[in-house]
Amino acid sequence: MPRPGDTDNNENGNTDFAEGADFADVSVWIRPIRVIRVVSVLFLHQWESAMSLSSGRPADFDEYWNAVQAELAALPIAAELTHLPLQSNEHSTVYAARFTGVGPYRLYAWFSVPTNGDGPFPTVYQLPGYGSVVHVPAYELRQRYVVLALRHRGQRLSDQPYAAAYPGLLTDGIDNPATYIYRGIVADCLRGMDFLLSRPEVDTKRIALTGNDLALMTAALRPQATGLHCSPGLLYNAASLAPKTSAYPLEELNDYTRAYPDRAGQMADTLRYFDPIHFADRVGCETLLVTGSERDFLSPAVLAPLAERIVGPLTPYESAHSSYRDGVQQAEWLSSHFGYSDTLLPAQWQA
Repeated sequence: MPRPGDTDNNENGNTDFAEGADFADVSVWIRPIRVIRVVSVLFLHQWESAMSLSSGRPADFDEYWNAVQAELAALPIAAELTHLPLQSNEHSTVYAARFTGVGPYRLYAWFSVPTNGDGPFPTVYQLPGYGSVVHVPAYELRQRYVVLALRHRGQRLSDQPYAAAYPGLLTDGIDNPATYIYRGIVADCLRGMDFLLSRPEVDTKRIALTGNDLALMTAALRPQATGLHCSPGLLYNAASLAPKTSAYPLEELNDYTRAYPDRAGQMADTLRYFDPIHFADRVGCETLLVTGSERDFLSPAVLAPLAERIVGPLTPYESAHSSYRDGVQQAEWLSSHFGYSDTLLPAQWQA
């Protein structure tokens, strides 16, 4: 006869309490709690093991990224522009731009050129965030600057033959640096910069990059960038920070390690090639680094090691967590960087 607290496996493979179990008996509940504790300890142990591999720049870091750039250099950009009349207006002409990245892979981007003059114009390169959609650049931004808003491989309109999954993108191919999807994504960002440098409308002495870690990596590997407005947090110290949050996209790393605990070390090793801290000492342009507040996940203290490695002029900015206030701040920074005394703002943002 089964004793209270004994368990049986049912036909579905689930574990149920035995019939007649005394649920007042504490031992009934201790067993599953012990299982949870064991699983938690094993999970944390995998992360600790991963951390022993994830510190420091990989020995072949330069070789890895030199190979990516050589692969890009061997491919023609093969740019094609298609006028988009519905997105254009009296102040700017908008195009659908397509060009070739590693693979080869055809990429899509919004490309906008001001109509008030012959150029070349100061240029804003908007690096893509995490998500499937990249919107057409803001109306006010397009009045004054050439703007390129890239859609990297997997994002909508750059999703043939590869369509990204959300969640899932952050761990796609993460077992190996050679197969990790962000190898191709970073290469896409570099190819966007190559496209801009090839365009007669672009003032190549005035190109500012905006975005997350991808913007910082691009500025590091394409020193023609003169300005960087960066909000890191996607790949920065990701292997160490992921266990401290349940928010996506970093939670993807936790999901992956729970599913494949024996691959935690491989995952952490791959992420070292993409941590912006290993690119920061190559960023020599004027940089504004956006941080959270002291209470935020990405506080100034958490981002301090990254800030300390940037070699160019650096200005920290603590996010107001307001699309209005942070948007005004970015617009003012761009105006200042490009030498304008005024800032073009949407009507609803004007005092």
